[in-house]
Amino acid sequence: MASAIWFVLLTIVAFHLSAVSSGDVGINYGREGDNLPSPKQVIDFLTKNFSNKIGLIRIYDANIEILEALSGTNLVVTIGVPNEAINYVASSQDAADKWVQDHIITYVRKGVRFRYLCVGNEVIPGILAACVEPAIMNLHNSVRKAGYDFIFVTTAVPANVLGTSYPPSQGQFAPNVADVMSSITHFLYSIGSPLLINVYPYYALVEDPVHIPFEYALFTSRTPIRDGHLEYYNLFDAMVDAFVAAMVRVVQREDVKLVVSETGWPTDGRIGYAITDYARTYNNKLREHAIVSGRTPRKADINLEVYIFAMFNEDLKTPEEEKNFGTFYPNFTEKYPLWR
Repeated sequence: MASAIWFVLLTIVAFHLSAVSSGDVGINYGREGDNLPSPKQVIDFLTKNFSNKIGLIRIYDANIEILEALSGTNLVVTIGVPNEAINYVASSQDAADKWVQDHIITYVRKGVRFRYLCVGNEVIPGILAACVEPAIMNLHNSVRKAGYDFIFVTTAVPANVLGTSYPPSQGQFAPNVADVMSSITHFLYSIGSPLLINVYPYYALVEDPVHIPFEYALFTSRTPIRDGHLEYYNLFDAMVDAFVAAMVRVVQREDVKLVVSETGWPTDGRIGYAITDYARTYNNKLREHAIVSGRTPRKADINLEVYIFAMFNEDLKTPEEEKNFGTFYPNFTEKYPLWR
């Protein structure tokens, strides 16, 4: 039995060393809908019917049905500690150890290929912000005690943790979160974990259409916006590099690590912006950019790792506009050509 477990672990380590060696694109699998297929059906589709098309998946909690379905597959998994569990894992090392035992160790032994353990989603800024770093520290200790140095503990933050994002070189954390984000950035840098960022050019565009060119947000601009010696042909790169600048400002080193844990474009919602043609253009251009270029103007070594939001429309999400980011229908038909 012990030799079998070690074989699984060695296989997972070898897989992770090669899994994201260049730019790659995965998918966010949320379940806030009342018409969605079962987790087993979803994972079976991704690993059998859709084999090798999507290799990275992000899930927002430690749902046992999903983890069982993921066991023994080749999908590289980002697993979330749900927001409601953050206080618990932050409260003590014992609590974090138990959470990791129940949701990570058990399933690593069953062949789940975890890559990131993400503490919450967009809880900074918010009432749980002060709990995020203690939770990261405890969980990092837990996975290291288990010998899983291929699992990186982190958190996912929205674009509004930046107070300045334009030009990208001036990126810095907003005053209301500067202390907590600086401390988290220092710790993530010290343990070699990336910061997960959720960036949506779509929302930036609809909030400020006067100053943001439509083509620039949609990946179709042929005219760059300059920031010093750097040229930006799309808002996505600019938003990512603004985060890079903010993190570099904190640690005073250029070798910071980032993963784009959410981005996408809705097919319905804001009139004039949320339509299928634009979603198809943005997500296809994004996917091509991440896989072919794999970099931003400032970060030639970033090896862009991007997770498109989302697998399905989720009709129970709020606000209304967040319901229509899916790239598949519940019957697994693609809304538009993207993944094949």
